[in-house]
Amino acid sequence: MAEETLAALRSLMASHFPPLDALVVPSEDYHQSEYVSARDARREFVSGFTGSAGLALITANEALLWTDGRYFLQAEQQLSNQWKLMRMGEDPVVDIWMADNLPSDAAIGVDPWCISVDTAQKWEHALAKKRQKLIQTTTNLVDEVWASRPPHEANPVVVHPLEFAGRSAEDKLKELREKLVQEKTRAIILTALDEVAWLYNIRGSDVSYNPVVHAFAIVTSAAAFFYVDKRKVSSEVSSYLEKNGIEVRDYGEVSSDAALLASDQLTSAHSAKETANVISKAGSDNSAEKSSNDLIWVDPGTCCFALYSKLNLDKVFLRSSPLALAKALKNPVEIEGLKNAHIRDGAAVVQYLVWLDKQMQVIYGASGYFMESETNRKDQLRTAKLTEVSVSDKLEEFRASKEHFRGLSFPTISSVGPNGAIIHYSPEAETCAELDPNSMYLFDSGAQYLDGTTDITRTVHFGNPTSHEKACYTAVLKGHIDLGNARFPNGTTGHILDVLARVPLWKNGLDYRHGTGHGIGSYLNVHEGPHQISFRPAARNVPLQPTMTVTDEPGYYEDGNFGIRLENVLIIKEADTKFNFGDKGYLAFEHITWAPYQRKLMDLSLLVPEEIQWLNNYHSRCREILAPYLNASELEWLKKATEPIVG
Repeated sequence: MAEETLAALRSLMASHFPPLDALVVPSEDYHQSEYVSARDARREFVSGFTGSAGLALITANEALLWTDGRYFLQAEQQLSNQWKLMRMGEDPVVDIWMADNLPSDAAIGVDPWCISVDTAQKWEHALAKKRQKLIQTTTNLVDEVWASRPPHEANPVVVHPLEFAGRSAEDKLKELREKLVQEKTRAIILTALDEVAWLYNIRGSDVSYNPVVHAFAIVTSAAAFFYVDKRKVSSEVSSYLEKNGIEVRDYGEVSSDAALLASDQLTSAHSAKETANVISKAGSDNSAEKSSNDLIWVDPGTCCFALYSKLNLDKVFLRSSPLALAKALKNPVEIEGLKNAHIRDGAAVVQYLVWLDKQMQVIYGASGYFMESETNRKDQLRTAKLTEVSVSDKLEEFRASKEHFRGLSFPTISSVGPNGAIIHYSPEAETCAELDPNSMYLFDSGAQYLDGTTDITRTVHFGNPTSHEKACYTAVLKGHIDLGNARFPNGTTGHILDVLARVPLWKNGLDYRHGTGHGIGSYLNVHEGPHQISFRPAARNVPLQPTMTVTDEPGYYEDGNFGIRLENVLIIKEADTKFNFGDKGYLAFEHITWAPYQRKLMDLSLLVPEEIQWLNNYHSRCREILAPYLNASELEWLKKATEPIVG
């Protein structure tokens, strides 16, 4: 199949005008999304690689796939021999590879809707050295050969109630328009799905696990537009949008409206009255303000090259969207909702561990969550079995029983033994592994609740862990604790803090190939910027600020053996420090995830008294917070799992 697809694409490349020497197939959709709908999974279709991050490049003789360290092992397993894996951070980046390996004057095709302004401009600069050109294809060539491409779905748009959103769309639009005036711009084009959803307080189900709607938005000083498949908008939602001065237009109209916006001809039925009011209030000064505020705001990281190309490029204000930060700074209602969602989610995780502990003992004769001994094998008598998929389905059942549950926030990573070393492993029912009482088990999972999004990882062992496994687990735990306990001055970025989670691993010559923390949405995407805790340069861009959420998730992965990761969601808050050097003010983290760490996997000789004290305090809080959500036997298990550690 992969060979046929490549042959068909190469035929289209040869017949294209001009003929294409290479075709780029990005992972992203028209909104530069990390996670895309099945219909937009073009890179997955051509390559067979299912990871969320990657880029395919097809030439007349080669097919290459770039991905990052989270997916090296997975890509090696999924790519056919038609493909060559390019490891980000080790191999040349794609634009340098194209410049060095494609002929002079080469034509490289790409769908301009699936590439950001930043990326397109970076590539054009690299390619110019050899007079190579980036060609914007008028159609997506992958779509032309994808006979079984999933159809459009008309999933309904829903209003996200104020009781969960905490701020009205009217209030958010007012703040955005103030930002436009402040930056001397007259309009902004919004393309990121979670930003459109957050701004207008709407949600949907167009992308699995992400409660977003395929939509664009354009906001001016007097108008707001919502570009969406109108079949998705009910009369109730239409009425809500109209009350907030938001005009609904067809999804495809965003292209022509961007051109109208560029020539200052974009008008709205809602805006005529408001425009008259603005003019009457501003008087003779309005024309001067209009002439000086002639720029259109575009986020170069999220806006597609196709829309950018519709504008007068000398009148574009290229800067990160102001909504990225506004969305990341949670309001009090969102913070309270996130805390409540994580409590219910923690109860579900504990119920799952109680169930799994019992099943591992009954079915496999495992010593269990608490005891260390050899497994009492029951292979000959066993009629039932547990698999990575069957147990993750059970975890979803526990979550689904909780108030405000709306689905998972990403595909559950449920991985046994060697599969745990595949950082973003996604088990399939047909091929997944059976649970093994003598192997590590890692589960990274989360849910979407109306009042918040969750993400938690725990690693456990139901048999007799080796001293090496304990040492590695403890190193990860130490880094997890050290980062979570950090205090730092205002202005500190996640790039600076990332090292705290790695130092205990580095002492033993160990490390991990992914970032340490990402923001998390409020009933939105599980990965949310603009801040992050990471070694990657982008983590320098935005300082950590109070009311932001961020995960704390160091890990260690030993190919062919096991994987370890521990993850909590934290909220950044002001810290109460004895001194205040430089009058900067200091910040700290508050854990809002509640589930025990497995005592059996800890090497206590590697923990210092302060770390043991932190664990005891955290476990005490777990018991106190989760008790009302557990039955008697579940609470008894939790009490045992959180007994004070005597160092």
